[in-house]
Amino acid sequence: MKDFGSDKKTVIQANLDAQKIAFAPIMFQAAKSLRNLGILDYLFHHTKANTETIAKSLNLSVYGVKVLLEAGLSLELVYLRNNEFILTKTGYFILRDKATNINMDFTQDVNYFAMNHLEESIVQGKPKGLKELGNWDTVYIGLSELPEKAKKSWFDFDHFYSDYTFPDVLPILFNSNPKTIMDVGGNTGKFAILCAKYNPTVKITILDLPGQTKMAQKNIAENNLEDRIFTKNINLLDPSSVLPKDFDAIWMSQFIDCFSLEEIEKIFSKAHAAMSENTRFYILETFWDLQRFQSSTYSLHATSLYFTAVANGNSQMFHSKDILKIIEKVGFEVDEIHEIIGMSHTLIKCKKKNRIE
Repeated sequence: MKDFGSDKKTVIQANLDAQKIAFAPIMFQAAKSLRNLGILDYLFHHTKANTETIAKSLNLSVYGVKVLLEAGLSLELVYLRNNEFILTKTGYFILRDKATNINMDFTQDVNYFAMNHLEESIVQGKPKGLKELGNWDTVYIGLSELPEKAKKSWFDFDHFYSDYTFPDVLPILFNSNPKTIMDVGGNTGKFAILCAKYNPTVKITILDLPGQTKMAQKNIAENNLEDRIFTKNINLLDPSSVLPKDFDAIWMSQFIDCFSLEEIEKIFSKAHAAMSENTRFYILETFWDLQRFQSSTYSLHATSLYFTAVANGNSQMFHSKDILKIIEKVGFEVDEIHEIIGMSHTLIKCKKKNRIE
């Protein structure tokens, strides 16, 4: 693993950053309230305003507006000049940036209470925060049954990052003209439907847990694609489960981050067993070490803790070398690597080695 970060801050800056961490849950709620109550939006449209004007316009108390905006000063969402508040660039991102808003809603609706159980999850190796959402062993079992607000925020988060990649990956996937695709962990069928619309003859089989395939079947029917997209229920953690054979391509998008390294090795071995020498294996993932921007790396490190406390207790957003080692060990060789597809993804295309060493 290559070097990352340093310790070159001054003592004063380090102390300030420590206080930001100490009060982070409180200040997160302040930022969310500034957004949700319309205060940031008011400043966006009015350039600058004082607390009295904002309070009157939004039908809020002067006290409430005052304490939120003063928190906003330390959050650097606003700054103060001549007793009037002005929106900053960071404030604009909290207000209008889609990725930021999806991340905030995911943090609030899926993770906020669950993160109280992070230490317990680390010690026990189980997602002990999941009980804040429902009584399941993993979040994937209960996705279709999540509380509505949490479900919306979960799927908004999941789809937002993958959807950006699809225009880039479809030409790569179909460059070899696959006739049949196995979409492992196909979720609601979004990618399979896009494939079927991109190529008018390809046939896709989605493999996933029963709750997800049920949602996929509904979406497939709504798009009149039942003749080309099929579903198969499977639990890949079941030792007896096997992947079907005779597919030109096996596709896994934002899938392996749902499993531990040991589980990934077993899943890759099942893919290897299902492949012929002409089958190609595609892995689309967000690797934290291959990000162009620090904001992306930060988001991925935070997302790993969601997997720890909520999703399954043993997976994360991986370093690319961890996965490349498994690819080699199982008996694949990398055919192509396409980095920074969409917002932060890497696509790895593999084929079988002639033999496993």
